Amino acid sequence: MAPPTKEIVNRLWALCHVLRDDGVSYQQYVTELTYLLFLKMLAETGGEVEVPAGHRWQNLVAANGVAQLKLYKQILTVLGEERVGRVQAIYVNAQTAIQQPRVLAKLVTDIDGLDWFSAQQEGLGDLYEGLLEKNATESKRGAGQYFTPRPLIDAIIDVLKPQPGEVIQDPAAGTAGFLVAADRYIKRHTDDLFDLAQDGQEFQRTSALQGMELVPATHRLALMNAMLHGFDGVIKQGDTLSSVGSDLPKADLIVTNPPFGTKTGGGRPTRVDFTFPTGNKQLAFLQHVYRGLKVGGRAGVVLPDNVLFEEGVGQLIRRDLMDKCDLHTILRLPTGIFYAPGVKTNVLFFTRGATDRGNTKTTWVFDLRSDMPNLGKRTPFTRAMLDSFTAAYGDDPNGRSARSTSAGNPRWRSFSRRYVSDRDDDLNISWLDGSSDDSARRSPDVILAEISSLLQDAEEAVRAVAALVATERVSQ
Repeated sequence: MAPPTKEIVNRLWALCHVLRDDGVSYQQYVTELTYLLFLKMLAETGGEVEVPAGHRWQNLVAANGVAQLKLYKQILTVLGEERVGRVQAIYVNAQTAIQQPRVLAKLVTDIDGLDWFSAQQEGLGDLYEGLLEKNATESKRGAGQYFTPRPLIDAIIDVLKPQPGEVIQDPAAGTAGFLVAADRYIKRHTDDLFDLAQDGQEFQRTSALQGMELVPATHRLALMNAMLHGFDGVIKQGDTLSSVGSDLPKADLIVTNPPFGTKTGGGRPTRVDFTFPTGNKQLAFLQHVYRGLKVGGRAGVVLPDNVLFEEGVGQLIRRDLMDKCDLHTILRLPTGIFYAPGVKTNVLFFTRGATDRGNTKTTWVFDLRSDMPNLGKRTPFTRAMLDSFTAAYGDDPNGRSARSTSAGNPRWRSFSRRYVSDRDDDLNISWLDGSSDDSARRSPDVILAEISSLLQDAEEAVRAVAALVATERVSQ
């Protein structure tokens, strides 16, 4: 972030302590800021025509005390029920967590007093994305699970090279980080984007970038993020693992970081088009991705280690993936870059084949996990850490660049389809430490974090079983 934007982000984030005294969580705070910032940014950018008279930013600034809080609540209701388009989508079912008029007054006064001219010059979208990143950093078990680190997003987008005219999709959109990065990449690499025919410009602005997000509050953040970065897109609120997910169109490019864990309530996805039913959300999302690609379409999907080695249905899904797609690259990520420090993740890169059999011949693996420092606030994850991977990946977005290990990079190695088959299609491949398990290299704090994560998954499973038992009792 540029200095003016970073300063504004820090000042806005500092206000969260005011709301915490009023019992407002980090996640609620960012949502609250979304309501207020949207009004203010419309005022700054001349977009208040979308807001009814009497319910605009200056009306809120002019009010005082209890009357100001009452007007604020009225604004949320009016904009959520009586408008259409992006305004209604952002404010639908909006409710404030603010209880005290002095707290609202502090927020409104401070937001109104910021240097918005500098913010506009640097980019309002970057400002908002900075707030989302702050939220992810401070609340690992909250919004952190919906925020993929910007360096990783940028590296994935850089190697997959989205193009104008393509349908680009994120079926687990979170706060729309992948879609924002794809839009930014296209604008940066396409000099004649605005020389396109009028219908081409309209498609790029309103239809090219598509997504779906399950959590209503997170969906609201995604809409705001997309709007501030200059595109509308088609970001729907819904469950990709239900029947609405099957309505998503085939895509040229899918980039996503699906949520971890089992499906809410312990039930299986209700997608009737899935060949392999499973309660594992990552395996279900993986099926959606490779089934949702056009022929020749490409994907980059962030997935935890268990997807690479889980037996039973996991093995069947990996085998189906390697049949239908060319799984040409796996990036083993370092631990500590997501909200649960002990969770080990990977990025799978693949291209949909023209047939349903035998598309994967060779899979290249880049191990960025072994012999890496423990990442966190003291040692942040940076884009530079991924430079050696993007160089090894090559310029072809489908992984067809000439590749070799002759450069002497010990982290980069290829494995034939036969080799993977001989391992019972286990893709959890590591060689730097002489085994497929790097636990001996992990520090005690990382091991404890992973144990904590496993315990939380176990608690979720217990709650799911309890809910199922309670439902059966009621039905009896």
